[in-house]
Amino acid sequence: MTKIIIGVVLVLIVLYVVATANRLTQMKNRVENQAAQVDVQLKRRYDLIPNLLETAKGYAGFERSTLEAVTKARTAAMGASNRSEELQVNTELTNALQRFTMVSESYPELKANANFMQLQNELSATEDKIGKARQFYNDTVLKYNNAIGMIPANLVAALFGHGKLSFLDASGEERKNVKIQAEQFRM
Repeated sequence: MTKIIIGVVLVLIVLYVVATANRLTQMKNRVENQAAQVDVQLKRRYDLIPNLLETAKGYAGFERSTLEAVTKARTAAMGASNRSEELQVNTELTNALQRFTMVSESYPELKANANFMQLQNELSATEDKIGKARQFYNDTVLKYNNAIGMIPANLVAALFGHGKLSFLDASGEERKNVKIQAEQFRM
């Protein structure tokens, strides 16, 4: 009788370990999927930028330095080699795009161009999607990190190599208030 009880307990432990390992793997895959969703939106942003810049270049007097800053930031963002570097260079790209948007406000002819406005609206919608994708990624990471940190699942997580994942945090630059001064836009 004791052997049967020990056998049942061992089978239950094995079933728990297998079920927990499968659940953690599923959660980690969801995190990877959400990271890919962020990447899809970033790719969309990268694809829109050249069209927006080409439209703006057609207007005489548009600030060349602003266009160059956006182009440089886009190139750096597309060439990021890891998630941390990607976050940093995308922060720089976001800042360059904000400057581009502010400068474009000084060009009424450009603002009146339907193609430019459509591209700018698409870029704005994409920025919103990037923010939502980042938020959903962080929510998914939170669920995963909570699951691997709770007893007894943490023992199974350690056994199968499931480690804590990082959130997509706002950098110091993104946390600063944007200060807009009227002098920046005078011709």
